[in-house]
Amino acid sequence: MPDLSTVTNGRILYGGDYNPEQWPEETWLEDVRLMKAAGVNSVTLGVFSWAELEPSPGAREFGWLDRLMDLMYENGIGVVLATPTSSPPPWMGHLHPDTLPVDQDGRTEWWGGRQHFSHSSATYRRYAAAITEDLAARYGSHPALTMWHINNEYCTFDWSDEAAARFRDWLQNKYGTLAELNEAWGTAFWSQGYGDWAEIHTPRHAHYLKNPTQVLDFRRFTSDMLLECYAAERDIVRRATPHLPVTTNFMPLWIGQDAWRWAEEEDVVSVDLYPDPRDPLGAQQGALVQDMTRSQARGPWMLMEQAAGPVNWRGVNHPKPRGLNRLWSLQAVARGADAVCYFQWRQSRQGAEKFHSGMVSHAGEEGRTYQEVKQLGAELACISGEVTGSHTANDIAVLHDWHAWWASAQDGRLSSEVDHPDLVKAWHRALWQAHLTTDFAHPEHDLSAYRLVVVPQLYALTDAAIENLIAYVQNGGTLVSGFLTGVADEDDRVRPGGMDVRLRELFGIRTLHEWWPLDAGEGVECDGFRGTLWSEEIEKDEESVTEAAFKGGELDGLPAVLRKGRAWYVSTLPEPEALRGLLGRIAADAGARPVLDGLPDQIEAVRRGDLLFVLNHSREPVSVEVPGTHQDLLTGTAFTDEVTLLRYGVVVLRS
Repeated sequence: MPDLSTVTNGRILYGGDYNPEQWPEETWLEDVRLMKAAGVNSVTLGVFSWAELEPSPGAREFGWLDRLMDLMYENGIGVVLATPTSSPPPWMGHLHPDTLPVDQDGRTEWWGGRQHFSHSSATYRRYAAAITEDLAARYGSHPALTMWHINNEYCTFDWSDEAAARFRDWLQNKYGTLAELNEAWGTAFWSQGYGDWAEIHTPRHAHYLKNPTQVLDFRRFTSDMLLECYAAERDIVRRATPHLPVTTNFMPLWIGQDAWRWAEEEDVVSVDLYPDPRDPLGAQQGALVQDMTRSQARGPWMLMEQAAGPVNWRGVNHPKPRGLNRLWSLQAVARGADAVCYFQWRQSRQGAEKFHSGMVSHAGEEGRTYQEVKQLGAELACISGEVTGSHTANDIAVLHDWHAWWASAQDGRLSSEVDHPDLVKAWHRALWQAHLTTDFAHPEHDLSAYRLVVVPQLYALTDAAIENLIAYVQNGGTLVSGFLTGVADEDDRVRPGGMDVRLRELFGIRTLHEWWPLDAGEGVECDGFRGTLWSEEIEKDEESVTEAAFKGGELDGLPAVLRKGRAWYVSTLPEPEALRGLLGRIAADAGARPVLDGLPDQIEAVRRGDLLFVLNHSREPVSVEVPGTHQDLLTGTAFTDEVTLLRYGVVVLRS
């Protein structure tokens, strides 16, 4: 199958969403001039153009897109052509109300925004297939076309009657019989037993708590229905252009898609990434998303969207300080991106996103934003030939699974303070701040290549995942797990003993007597650190070692950190510095080390292929020891043993 290398041809793709239908055609020539000056070599066309392309049912207005495709080709700019199906025209909802999604309170989501489509609507799917067929037929052989981009940010939940009918089909396919469904859903509780498939609906608003497994299956169903929509359009364009790759853009850590499964259906894995420039941990959020996306891609990936300046959807939308856009873009390249793109090229003058930045801001060519974009384009060209296609090898894997997240994100749980994404971020942050580079993996993946496997939390685990973790440790790997792991099976059925017996044996837990969640802001003292968020009343077995105990209170003397051989269990959330120190020590014992020793805080060092990226995430100059003689590919400057990085500075070193 084609992949990103099919498009890059030794270059880093640079550009972004281009929405020229918002502008008079005389602006297009100016856009092309500025693109070429900035080193833009790729634009995405047509993402939100359905009403322009099909102004009435069955009509086709392709003339403007013909001229744009020709213009891009004539100027050496490749086109990632999008199917416009994320934002149906108003006529569709007006004529076909069945295409509109419904929320869990029964309210219709009307047109006037975007993503207003029912993933289960046969009518919507028919129109989406038709416009995709015609785009593929018209532009499949156009020389400007380099890649297909299907829809945009699939993020629609739907509780409509259309969705309910498909949900019943999905459930019948999964369970076969109502008896199996009733068993899986535990419907003996609260008199919920189903005697007819027609009785089952989407989990709409209820008087009190909903059936957790019904909600879990609804999340699985939603991911599958959206994937069906993607795959239907993907297959259409693949038939027309089997030599070109196909992608759609993920939103990072979005709850509605099982991105592990989705990534298997894409030729190119791409993501949208918008850390808050005022967030002191924004760089770590970027690193997490980049690590996860690279791991899903199993190699180079595409940064489909980022902001050149402020966004428009936070309460207060801050611009990026001078140099931060360059720093975060090169961080993405360091962590595997072979494409650095933006939403959008030219900042809109009207519409809901007119205050969302563009590569060309309202300040125009002389504005700081465009000048920085232009500088970055030149620098990416300097390193393209040496970085594209190369991989990053890491000794540590962080485990994450959407199904475990979905099962844990239920009402009626022990603590609403415990949030799966927050735990993933906290554990990844500890590793990042310890200067340890990581991959992400699914708990059923082959983990044998890693010295250390980290489980922030996996509330629900399949038998296959549990056996995989046990085998990993038995074969010499080091495993460290956070609390509330292995509590339930894939149907959200609590395992006997409150934690799977095989995992209790692995970690040296004889009995898990009680969970002791902590209130917001509450802590618990432990040997050498303070725990937050959670604690557990654990009785250990004879073979395990208490590495740190709780001090005082009901759990005095009981294990806070427990180890049995190479398996570690952490029954609280240590404060950030303590978690960083704990994971750093465990990693060192496992033989996993930073790329460079002795790195100052706020300095990130990542090796990609034969290149070493060193990034300064602080506003102050910092000197970094880098033994040996190196050349910075961005400036041509040579360094011996030490590199000085200015504010938000980056060097890309060849040994």
